Amino acid sequence: MSHVPAERCLSVLELLAEGAKSLTLGEIAERLEEPKSGIHRLLSTLVSQGWAEQDLQTGLYSLTMRLTLIGQRFYADTGIPDLCQPLLDQLAAETQDYVRMAVAAGGSLNWLADAQGARGGLMYYPPQVSGTVPLYATAAGKSWLATMDKKSALAVALAQGFNVATSPGPQVATNAQELMQLLQETEQRGYGTAINEAEAGVSAVAAAVRIHADGPGVGTVSVAGPSVRMTPERIQALGPIVRAYAARLGEIWPLRHKPGIPRIRA
Repeated sequence: MSHVPAERCLSVLELLAEGAKSLTLGEIAERLEEPKSGIHRLLSTLVSQGWAEQDLQTGLYSLTMRLTLIGQRFYADTGIPDLCQPLLDQLAAETQDYVRMAVAAGGSLNWLADAQGARGGLMYYPPQVSGTVPLYATAAGKSWLATMDKKSALAVALAQGFNVATSPGPQVATNAQELMQLLQETEQRGYGTAINEAEAGVSAVAAAVRIHADGPGVGTVSVAGPSVRMTPERIQALGPIVRAYAARLGEIWPLRHKPGIPRIRA
């Protein structure tokens, strides 16, 4: 298969994977801005190879579980469950709030693992457990962007846009100038914050995971909760704690290890 069709196949996979969608041929072609004939050939290939399936009654296309199974195998083999999850659980228990880790891949930041530390009362659980992190609206996004040079950070942020948060709060950045100011503050503090930004009534603090002290962020770790509990004072107190956990994750980061090199076990 040539380079361009391979890219189109990946685009189809990503579209169907987002929200586990079932779409018609016409909807897929329209969203990808491709001719129906070309998309039909790609879908036929994906169906024949077991990546997708078509409901013969409705004509809707959807992914099979093959991609999920491969993803699960890869996730386990990265070492994230046995290396990173114990630290996330520990941070959640220490803060008694919701902890989440995101991983940088393909020019975006993606939610990958979490831990709930609250045991009662007012609890926070995000509407979007997995998927792409809204960079401009989250503490995780800002802490990751702040590890880049300003030009790169702006390019990545603009590529994603300022309208991907599901229900943005009243204090969210709405343009590049506001975001760049927030990134400067994030870099100076050493951790990112989001107060009523990605969601109204929710605040968070996050730090970037870095393999090298001055290198780009490979991921983030964050603590989030209801704003009535995650006050500015508490966020300021949690900042150094989250940074310390981010540093520990950087020391054992499983994706830094090459094949054949034994992983450190926590």
